[in-house]
Amino acid sequence: MMWQGQVITGIAGLCGGAVVATALAAFVIGLGIIPRYAGITHTADHILLYEDCLILGAVTGSLVSVYQIAIPFGRIGLGIAGICFGIFLGSWIIALGEVVNVFAVMARRIGLKKGTGCIVLAIAIGKTLGGLLQFFILT
Repeated sequence: MMWQGQVITGIAGLCGGAVVATALAAFVIGLGIIPRYAGITHTADHILLYEDCLILGAVTGSLVSVYQIAIPFGRIGLGIAGICFGIFLGSWIIALGEVVNVFAVMARRIGLKKGTGCIVLAIAIGKTLGGLLQFFILT
């Protein structure tokens, strides 16, 4: 009798995670980030694959986070995965920034005529140093 409650709770949790993952995917797709990202990388013929991977990644990330599943890659595998995650996240942040015209609005507000590339580079370096600080010093 006890296991039936756990099964129902597990199913409810899985369904809730699927709803959250789908909402995240709908949000990202609704903002037009995926078509922009596909346009930047010249891979527009793989848009459905991007969307499927986004949903699969959100569901997998939720499961790994909630159930604390250990993935046995070792330290080297963890480092490689971290670099890949960082590159992926950084490219999505840039695509989001382009979609919502963050850089254009910021440059217009502060009266910037030249040096936008330096600002983007400074943001990237700051994010990298912040991540390294958190990983190596704060943990």
